[in-house]
Amino acid sequence: MKVNSNKVLPAVQKLGFAIPATNFIDLDSARTFVKVAEERKLPLILAFAESHRHIISLEEAALIGNYFVDNASVPIVLHLDHGTNPEFIFKAIELGFSSVMIDASQKEFEENIKITKEIVDYAHKHNVSVEAELGHVGSEDLTEAYELSDSIYTEVKDVIEFVDRTNVDSLAISIGTAHGVYKGEPKINFERLEEIKEISKVPLVLHGGSSSGDENLSKCAANGISKINIFTDFINGALHKIEEGHPKNYLVLKELANLGMEEVLNHYYDVFGTQSIEI
Repeated sequence: MKVNSNKVLPAVQKLGFAIPATNFIDLDSARTFVKVAEERKLPLILAFAESHRHIISLEEAALIGNYFVDNASVPIVLHLDHGTNPEFIFKAIELGFSSVMIDASQKEFEENIKITKEIVDYAHKHNVSVEAELGHVGSEDLTEAYELSDSIYTEVKDVIEFVDRTNVDSLAISIGTAHGVYKGEPKINFERLEEIKEISKVPLVLHGGSSSGDENLSKCAANGISKINIFTDFINGALHKIEEGHPKNYLVLKELANLGMEEVLNHYYDVFGTQSIEI
């Protein structure tokens, strides 16, 4: 069943675990993620990133996402990840996404607030929840160490003002992770997480979960992070399964890729301690 984030994240926040946010890029990946969620009887955030619009269009993603989410037996959020263009975000809402992210994290603080509030005001009229980012989770060069990321830590002093002025529903924070593949394991600032958790009125989100280390992510999930985004590990999981299987034809290749993604999601459900919830 399709729900917005407000139906799941506040409950998750109280119970002390995290829900995986899985970025789909085609029909196979969306179907695989929903299949695992239903088999495990666990909630899921099925996400499509604006940056992947060159792979499938927003309209195609909406058709795929709405079909699987509307027919699912467990609560699933259909989420637009890292929306940067307001018109793109508004279109996603019109197409049935139940949650959207506005990422204005590279803007100045006041501009981030202004843009985020505009999205929130529109989305809330359509019963759509909104995630924003404060601080900035950078991207990794695949060959470089994580210290070279352009990430900017979330400032504790800004959290209350940002949430109060935007009325945002969840907040992505920067505490040491980055998008992509790490050369080493990131150093998570758990002290900063604890400080933000103590004052935040809304559920907290962690981006850049892939390759961040199971112990790190399990600790984040148990200490205030309610949603963790995973993408790169799914792609790598599919690739590794294909390399192991040496497929002789395209159909076998697809089956192996799907199996690899299944294994990754099952793994992260366990790492995050995800539990079923009542809606």
